[in-house]
Amino acid sequence: VEMKSGLSRRVSIPERPDHPLNLWSIMKNCIGKDLSKIPLPVNFSEPLSMLQRITEDLEYAHLLLDKAASKSDPLEQMCCVAAYAVSSYSTTGNRTTKPFNPLLGETYECDRMEDLGWRSVTEQVSHHPPAAAHHAEGRGWTMFQDFSMTSKFRGKYLSVHPNGHTHVTFPASGHHYTYKKITTTVHNIILGKLWIDNHGDMEIINHTTGDKCTLKFAQYSYFGRDVPRKVSGFVKDSSGNVKYVMQGTWDDHMDMLKVIKATGKGDATKVETDSPIRLWTVNEPYEGNDRMHHFTRFAIELNEEETGVASTDSRLRPDQRLMENGIWDEANEKKQELEEKQRVKRKRREAEVKEAIQRGEHLEEIEPIWFEKIQDEKTGSPIHVFKGEYWKAKESNDWSKSSSIF
Repeated sequence: VEMKSGLSRRVSIPERPDHPLNLWSIMKNCIGKDLSKIPLPVNFSEPLSMLQRITEDLEYAHLLLDKAASKSDPLEQMCCVAAYAVSSYSTTGNRTTKPFNPLLGETYECDRMEDLGWRSVTEQVSHHPPAAAHHAEGRGWTMFQDFSMTSKFRGKYLSVHPNGHTHVTFPASGHHYTYKKITTTVHNIILGKLWIDNHGDMEIINHTTGDKCTLKFAQYSYFGRDVPRKVSGFVKDSSGNVKYVMQGTWDDHMDMLKVIKATGKGDATKVETDSPIRLWTVNEPYEGNDRMHHFTRFAIELNEEETGVASTDSRLRPDQRLMENGIWDEANEKKQELEEKQRVKRKRREAEVKEAIQRGEHLEEIEPIWFEKIQDEKTGSPIHVFKGEYWKAKESNDWSKSSSIF
């Protein structure tokens, strides 16, 4: 892809070496434990950090959120936001590898203003439990979210429960939407081929109008007659009347159908609809992407080397870069080295806090650099909001606030 600035984006990454994996040999000691505390070798990873993986939510933002920003009808806007929320799952189906756990203070910027009309910053704001703050702005929209998760390993499968809300706002109309992500389950940890399912109910609320959309991600069932990976839902106005039906699958497409007539109440509501309008279709997979960690074209571009980014940027992380280049033994050594460096830093910090308490002093928590923690009025939960200084620092190439973590 040729850019205005003369940059061209990469179209491939080194193929994944064919090392046999025995996940069970490592996982059998982890039943019931929280996975974020288990150091896994890079053999189980993909060459992206969790910050880049979260940024992947934006793959279809220039289509769906731009479209949402142009809608004057808030209910149609809600349908576009719902399709956006579903589209972020489209890459999960074949990606059974795990992203790198970011170090505390690690950042990732993705500036696609030139070709996609948006830019995004993510920062790892807590190490235990791991949590990231993410902020993106596009043409007529802003998206921000805190992402952390609890993961429990149950023997045959592993469930990941995301915490935190995703916010999408449209400054021109003042509409403000929030939703929470659903559960992802990785099956066949012991035997057979790993496969992934996303399931659960997602409620999207427009806090400005009171409109709501409920989406049901159907759990896979061997005996089910439904299409696998099905997503269906309703958009209701603030009085609870069904105005749109949403239907599709999380790995392929979403449609909206305008309701012409609704009868009955609650779960027994029967609706007649107009013909479906396609809001989103998944991008065709890249040729040979099954050998490149099943990455989409967008994912391949995420870890492309770039100059002028903060010293804490995931692209500069040495173990991840070695792993991308297929040099796994060195990558594993480097990974242990980085994690040890982080442990030493944390222990030193804990000792300082202890000493301060003994002296009767209060030591401030380590604050994120580009985000600050506030209590969110809309959802009642704490959230990290972007201070807006990152891009100024980039413009003046002043990274004095960034520490050396790699």
